[in-house]
Amino acid sequence: MQSFRVTIPEAALDDLRRRLADVRWPEALPVAGWDRGVPIDYLKDLAEYWRASYDWRAAEARLNEFPQFTTTLDGANVHFLHVRSPEPDALPLLITHGWPGAVTEFLGVAGPLTDPRAYGGDPADAFDLVIPSMPGFGFSGPTRETGWNLPRLAMAWAELMRRLGYERYVPQAADFGSAVSLALGMVDPEHVAGVHLNTLVTMPSGEPGELDGLSGDDRARLARTERFVRELSGSMKLQSTRPHTVAYALADSPVALLAWIVEKFRDWTDSATAPEDAVSRDEILTIVSIYWLTGTGGSSAQLYYDLADVLPIAQAEFRYDPITPPLGVAVFPHAPFVPIRRFADRDFPTIVHWSEFDRGGNFAALEEPDLFVGDLRAFGRLLKER
Repeated sequence: MQSFRVTIPEAALDDLRRRLADVRWPEALPVAGWDRGVPIDYLKDLAEYWRASYDWRAAEARLNEFPQFTTTLDGANVHFLHVRSPEPDALPLLITHGWPGAVTEFLGVAGPLTDPRAYGGDPADAFDLVIPSMPGFGFSGPTRETGWNLPRLAMAWAELMRRLGYERYVPQAADFGSAVSLALGMVDPEHVAGVHLNTLVTMPSGEPGELDGLSGDDRARLARTERFVRELSGSMKLQSTRPHTVAYALADSPVALLAWIVEKFRDWTDSATAPEDAVSRDEILTIVSIYWLTGTGGSSAQLYYDLADVLPIAQAEFRYDPITPPLGVAVFPHAPFVPIRRFADRDFPTIVHWSEFDRGGNFAALEEPDLFVGDLRAFGRLLKER
């Protein structure tokens, strides 16, 4: 393992600003709000802010405040944050981001999670944090190798935790990081103390009468999942079938990459009008900048192709395998998938913790950090009591 610091050359930032100044914008797009995708007036304003006002060096300095490392796992160079708690009995927590995500999602919660005493909390709730960049994402990429399916990803993460000396740990994730965390519960159950998710996809099995007695709220959740499969999963469908074709635009045009990512912060968060309702534009642009400056817009798309068999875009076919470690679920109502408890209990008999919140979406650590931290602390306490 080697220490790592982010050091983006100034020439790369100059190139980004030049490209943002020379955008060839589409003409005469219909005025349709967000219904047809990112509105051009909004994107022009955001692109100009990225070019003229956003401060990458500040974001870079913030990231470099945290201990970062790289190591080789199954042939891939993997970047990760390793933030140790000052508390000697801290519970190791392995957080996996999704797409379009990055390790920077969790910088704001690292302090409260690792050092609750310093934030007015109980030191018994402390965690050690391990936060890797997925292969092909950000500073773990670009990767040229295919075949990063769930078992391979899970075994790589299990090896990472072994190298760090952790005998017992908790995988945590949202988005498709949740699938990786569940896979860890299958491939490394002797070391996984429990799994905590804020994305859990639950689908009807198709059995007769299964929907009888569903509450209005559960039917609304089912309709939300159906809307995602039908309307909001365009990026998933393209990246899981033709990732090379998408990669050209994402590698060559920062505005294409910006539109591709910022749409998800509008569709998958608790935002009423614009993504900034849920996540600040600087936080969004830091994530977009990481993809751009590392050239991983295209390589990150490859993961969808390798995980196509476990993606919930074919609703009737999707099902997770059950796990044996205890499972905790945090439900945020504006995530793309809002699980139905009846179906969750059917598929996951080891659920021991279930929280429902009235706000927040897919990027819970950015949108509702206090709720995110509080739920992890509650789950950690439960695991220590078992």
